[in-house]
Amino acid sequence: MPIATILYLTLAAILALGFVFFSYFFKNKNLSRQTYFLGAIRFISIFTLLVLLINPKIKQTEFETVKPKLVLAIDGSESIENLEKKDSLQSLVKRLKKNEALNAQFEISAYNFGGDLEIATNDSLKIDRNKTDIYNAIAQINKLYKDKPTALVLFSDGNSTYGQDYEFFKLNENINLNSVVTGDTATTFDLSINALNINKYAFLNNQFPVEIFLNYSGNDAIKTNFQLKAGNSILFSKTIDFDKESSSEIINTTLTAKQLGTIIYEASITSSQNEKNEVNNKRKFAVEVIDERTNILLLSDITHPDLGALKKSIENNKQREVMLKDIDNFNILELNDYQLVIIYQPNNKFNSVYKELDKRKINRFIITGTKTDWGFLNKAQQYVTKNTSNQTQDLFPIYNKNFLQYQFEDIGFEDFPPIEDSFGTLNIIAENSNTLLYQKIEGIATLQPLLSIFETNTLKTGVLFGENSWKWRLDNYRTRGSFELIDDFWGKFVQYLSSTKKRDRLTYESEPVYLENYEIKITAQFFDENYVFSPDANLNIFLIKLGSNETFEAQMLPSSNFYKVDLDALSTGEYEFTIKEEVSGIQKQGSFEVLEYNVEQQFSSANFDKMEFLAKNNSGQTFLLGEELKIIQDLTQDKGFVSVQKSREKNVPLIKWKFLLILLVLSLSTEWFTRKYFGLI
Repeated sequence: MPIATILYLTLAAILALGFVFFSYFFKNKNLSRQTYFLGAIRFISIFTLLVLLINPKIKQTEFETVKPKLVLAIDGSESIENLEKKDSLQSLVKRLKKNEALNAQFEISAYNFGGDLEIATNDSLKIDRNKTDIYNAIAQINKLYKDKPTALVLFSDGNSTYGQDYEFFKLNENINLNSVVTGDTATTFDLSINALNINKYAFLNNQFPVEIFLNYSGNDAIKTNFQLKAGNSILFSKTIDFDKESSSEIINTTLTAKQLGTIIYEASITSSQNEKNEVNNKRKFAVEVIDERTNILLLSDITHPDLGALKKSIENNKQREVMLKDIDNFNILELNDYQLVIIYQPNNKFNSVYKELDKRKINRFIITGTKTDWGFLNKAQQYVTKNTSNQTQDLFPIYNKNFLQYQFEDIGFEDFPPIEDSFGTLNIIAENSNTLLYQKIEGIATLQPLLSIFETNTLKTGVLFGENSWKWRLDNYRTRGSFELIDDFWGKFVQYLSSTKKRDRLTYESEPVYLENYEIKITAQFFDENYVFSPDANLNIFLIKLGSNETFEAQMLPSSNFYKVDLDALSTGEYEFTIKEEVSGIQKQGSFEVLEYNVEQQFSSANFDKMEFLAKNNSGQTFLLGEELKIIQDLTQDKGFVSVQKSREKNVPLIKWKFLLILLVLSLSTEWFTRKYFGLI
């Protein structure tokens, strides 16, 4: 106890004695037992009150033993059961969790994972997950235990079907990973269709390519038969020889789209030998055959890299064809062949083109730049005007998350390089403008449009205020490794401009075909009578499975500037759906099909090599399910995992104040009743 506290308590006792002395004993000649009793009670009351005010504290040291963590990460996907290892895995995990040596050395936690990581609440494993994301599981554990000495034991067959490749994942230095391979590691005879490369859409009476990757696992030389079918009709077949050295084959062929609608095809590979796993011998895929081809005219008076980049982006969708022509050699009568005309940096040579476009009400996309004749353009259209000078300026794009004409995502516009346009003041004349991208000039965000759409009835005009958008495509490839995102952005933009349909208040987006156990997402947008997005709409979706009495109903939830619903639990079959806004009664109908495909049933053995490399890369070892003693011995003998004793010093009250308060009340009450009884008050 600190010396100051002792002094305070001594002083409190002296003060209490002094007060009692002057109250009861000083100049009191009639001392009795009653006087001594009341004096003692008064001393207790005063001293207790002073102790409460002083609140004396003492320092107390607490010791705590901190054990290292042992985390068991258990693969709960269906592939574990397909490999017939569920019971063995469950038994091993149960014994490890109850092992005395492990519990004495570690604080044990267990997690199950499939697509997501979950705490294992009991000893019974639920092997029912239709995804395996090993990368996500170990990444989450890496975050949870980043500051604690941790031994991670990963129980899995190593067959990850979702997310990133986990093989090269490097955990924090405080975490060691041991892998327990769950499944047969021996090479077994197995034929499989590993992957398909196909286009979602094909044009009626046109041919479309199909690329199929086949794989063989085994030691013997065999003959196999590959077939492509639509219904009962065999469209393509080939005999393939496999052996230990030649264990893969790529099939490239073309099919003809002979009828409109969604066509289901089936690829299969068979042999005369019996296989343990035949589920991965067949794969179904779908192609939607359409009879809609968009012809787009790209007119320019100059040569520029933008022209080639834009043509490449638009034609990435095989439904669209871009014809690049010079204005000097263009026949005005050809305009009837196109649904959209792109006018690149117009000047007075485009005068007749503008007149004809207005006459025939053809949608157009205008791109301006340093060579644009704004004097002509100001007169040729009624949407914008600009007073320009000989100087130029760089314009950076800013994503407008409130754009509502159609759905598109931010693909990192803020990191895109600038485009260039003539310096000047831009004035928006039209009231019906909708901006996709705003301008950022010299680091300052503005509300000046960089890319906008102007809409009058069914006539649509898009304007990009600047040249050198080819740099966007190049930058997207540099950062993403592909042109997919920027091509998809321009594809949606052109698709919207080329459409002549009147805008609907309720729109939706869905795929014609989904694979079983994969995400089934349908999105919708609802607009009020002024075509402003309504965030308070009550949208419901009603589904009917054709050929059965199964019906489903769900509410579509708002998310940013659209509504969405996830329907991941649907079984295989054809479905029709109706999206209805309950207040207005407006509704839309559609359909889709769920194809049979369980990715967890595609494996006949465990991936030992990947599990082993992951363990070695994280200072651990690889074990098999039957090596329980080795697992326990390795964990308990690892000198990097020892218990640590921590001390913590804290100040605690010497006496509980509640007890002192009760003592004070009792002493005061006793004194009052005593004095009352003897008539002293």
